[in-house]
Amino acid sequence: MQVELTKFRIKRGKSELVDEWMDFLNQNMQDALLSLDGEKMFVETIMRDTIGDREYLYWYSIQADDGETNSQAAECVDRKHIEYWNKCIDKAYRPKNLKNEVVMIPNRLKEYMKTLEKEEAVQV
Repeated sequence: MQVELTKFRIKRGKSELVDEWMDFLNQNMQDALLSLDGEKMFVETIMRDTIGDREYLYWYSIQADDGETNSQAAECVDRKHIEYWNKCIDKAYRPKNLKNEVVMIPNRLKEYMKTLEKEEAVQV
């Protein structure tokens, strides 16, 4: 199981486009969730922050093994998501993976996630 928090810098002048991007994801949540299933992603959260005059997005995720998307709707959302990514994320800034110090997930949830991961493997 991978638990990650990664910081990405937003390109200057793209704040409104990021607003549109986040709205797109929220408006298409059901299709986005289909994509998460295929990726064996248990949790994915996007957070936003401003430091000085720069904006950043933070991706927090809990994920099992990598997987493939499993629906055409999910693929459509992923394509649009990547399109926004390419327009908004500053590739000159090296993404920063924050270091895990403590991961607190109750055992009952960890066991449930392992069960889901095994079910996904059987279905594929």
